Amino acid sequence: MTKTKEQEGEHYFRKPAKEDGANVWELIKHTGVLDLNSSYSYLMWCQIFSETSIVVEREGNTVGFISGFIHPDQPDTLFIWQVAVDESERGNGLATRMLYQLLKREGCEEVDHVEATVSPSNTASQQLFKGLAKKLNTKCVIHDYFTSDDFPKEGHEDELLFKIGPIQKEKITVEG
Repeated sequence: MTKTKEQEGEHYFRKPAKEDGANVWELIKHTGVLDLNSSYSYLMWCQIFSETSIVVEREGNTVGFISGFIHPDQPDTLFIWQVAVDESERGNGLATRMLYQLLKREGCEEVDHVEATVSPSNTASQQLFKGLAKKLNTKCVIHDYFTSDDFPKEGHEDELLFKIGPIQKEKITVEG
């Protein structure tokens, strides 16, 4: 398998492949805060949505992952499903760098908005997306999206929709 990697310091940013599914599942599991989906879903995600998702390796270990897809009803919008950063890498801007790497990809050349849902208690993700909007000198509009009543599992928080954009491509090139 050929992996196209872009190196930034000790980190390698690349498209995931199905062989990454198990490591991604483990990374998500060890965050302790993200909803853990089935291992099958991560295999599928890494295989089918690799153009709009990203894996980061450091010293051969998976230390970052973003799952994303182009919104079917909004081809100019990259929807970010999950952002995972290994505990050892947190606080160093890795999540922002992953987002920039994604936005620079050929598969995202039509993207001028990023969307994500974030629970009210997830301050790290709120800061990530608000910070992205600030760095790109654009808006971050937040709306109610899913309420806790929408979920079958008791105790799931509401999910707010963060919409960042419009994004100017030259900002991504300069900043990222």
